[in-house]
Amino acid sequence: MSNGEMRVGEKIKRLREDEGISLEDLGKRIGFSPSVISQIENHLVSPPLGILIKISRALKVKLGYFFSEFQDEKGEAGPEEPFTIVRKDERKKISRVASKEGVNYGYSYESLGFGKKDRQMEPFLVSLEPRSAAAGEEGLSAHEGEEFVFVLEGEMEVQLGNHTDVLSGGDSIYYDSTIPHRVRCAGGKPAKILAVIYTPQ
Repeated sequence: MSNGEMRVGEKIKRLREDEGISLEDLGKRIGFSPSVISQIENHLVSPPLGILIKISRALKVKLGYFFSEFQDEKGEAGPEEPFTIVRKDERKKISRVASKEGVNYGYSYESLGFGKKDRQMEPFLVSLEPRSAAAGEEGLSAHEGEEFVFVLEGEMEVQLGNHTDVLSGGDSIYYDSTIPHRVRCAGGKPAKILAVIYTPQ
């Protein structure tokens, strides 16, 4: 497998159309406007992980469906293995930069678990960057499951409900994803984190 951006939007669009679900219907299911979903499907923006989790649940596929190259229409089967080794030049990158508009949405992420059969967790290497003013303020996300975050470099601000904290390199946090949450770089400087997401099926 080669490095490069995953075409997550194409997978969402194909699956949505195969299921006969309109943009409006999917928007209602996940709480976002049809225009946002259209932008995701057309690769104007890549979805934040929180939205992607909601989309996967609404379309009844595992989160890993969007990161696997070998799968059937429901993200099952295919020649996946009971283990996976992802070399640093094989990571699958999902960028949150709207390149056509020059808008930076605050982070990009790389899938580290694709190829593992029947996985229950999704590990990501996430690069946090300052958001463009044009991107607006990102709201809090909440969904079923759990998340573990380890800060590799820089500082990360985490908001869990009414609690806000700053974590530095070497710090970690583990929380229930049902708590409205948001992570972003602190102090306007880039940071890098390892995030592991568990979503029950």
